[in-house]
Amino acid sequence: MRASQDQLIRPGGRRRVFAAGLLAVALAFTSACTDGDGGKPSSWHGGGESPAPKAAATISEPATDAKDVPASTGITFTTKDAVKTTVDLKDATGKAIEGTLAADGKTWLPAGALAYGTSYTATVTATGDDDRPATATSTFTTMAKPANQVRVSSFLGDNQVVGVGMPLIVKFSRAIPEDYRDDVQRRMTVTSTPAQEGIWHWVSPTEIRYRPKEFWKADSKVSYRVQAGGLPMGAGWYGRADLAVDIKIGASVIMTVDNKTKRMTVTRNGAVVKTIPVSLGKKATPSSSGTMVVIEKLRKTVFDTMEELGPEEGYRTKIDFAQRLTWGGEFIHAAPWSEGQQGSVNVSHGCVNVSMANGDWLFKNTQVGDPITVKGTERRLQNGNGWTDWNMSWDEYVKGSALPYEQPADPDATPTPDAADTPTPTPTA
Repeated sequence: MRASQDQLIRPGGRRRVFAAGLLAVALAFTSACTDGDGGKPSSWHGGGESPAPKAAATISEPATDAKDVPASTGITFTTKDAVKTTVDLKDATGKAIEGTLAADGKTWLPAGALAYGTSYTATVTATGDDDRPATATSTFTTMAKPANQVRVSSFLGDNQVVGVGMPLIVKFSRAIPEDYRDDVQRRMTVTSTPAQEGIWHWVSPTEIRYRPKEFWKADSKVSYRVQAGGLPMGAGWYGRADLAVDIKIGASVIMTVDNKTKRMTVTRNGAVVKTIPVSLGKKATPSSSGTMVVIEKLRKTVFDTMEELGPEEGYRTKIDFAQRLTWGGEFIHAAPWSEGQQGSVNVSHGCVNVSMANGDWLFKNTQVGDPITVKGTERRLQNGNGWTDWNMSWDEYVKGSALPYEQPADPDATPTPDAADTPTPTPTA
């Protein structure tokens, strides 16, 4: 008996028949997608190249393959026709580095100093209104850890509560050359809540301070950062580490002393809370007229001028409730020996004398950073004799910045005080 046609077809042959069928379908489909002009692919088939992105991105620093890049480096870039731009920085293991865009909008700064001797890849992606991204990349290697490092310190520590006149004080362990100060200042930011206008002011090559245009608003929160780690600071010196400090501003306590009336007026958050009789410096040793700030508070201390003035005019006196105003030795302090003259006659050596009771009250109700303005004396306060930041007009203060001042739409912004850098002049009574 003859086998049927189905029985003669092997499994392998069955697969070959199916493949032939697919080929026929494919040929038929190709034929349907050609024009009648020599079989060229039609535009529907997508034979042309995709249009280039409208946006473009370029990284200028660090250059690709750059070596010995400072650990403080930012990613400097430009974009064209971009409606959205992102910056990514990763180390050789693919770990992402956090960061933010600098105020100039042209540089992306890592949240902290990069590791020394490490390879990184930066990618800038610009996307235009066509929703097509364009990218630029740069792979670079940071420098080895430098031998010469500059220490950066803050007078204030985290969570410290200070008065509304308190300047932010940052010191460097080595003088910063003038042509490097703008670079350092670009890495210094201040953030306040609520936002307040302010600026940095170079007091000396080793010290820079920040104050707002007006006194700090009561109960503000203030944060300041110095991204100094790995930052070039001249002559082969580099910043040792970043610095970050968070402080709080207390109530607005402001003291005003009028030599004409021999009275101190104390306001708290704008309301007068106390009027205090005072005795200022006599004509031979007048008190300074100007705006000062409480620098330090000493519950008990000793004023000793024997070395400075000699045994005939010098004195050694125990003092209560002392609040330093100048490096030259002017204080607010209790002076029970002059209570009979307070409010009528000046008999001190330049200090603001008050009674024991009023000295106690002031000591309990003031804090470091509270401002005091003395008016009408024979001597003007010398700038630099204490924290005299408020003794300068705003325009004068702005001149101390290494960067041109631009009023921001939204103003910005655990170290310990460096006692070794604090002068200790002879006090007066």
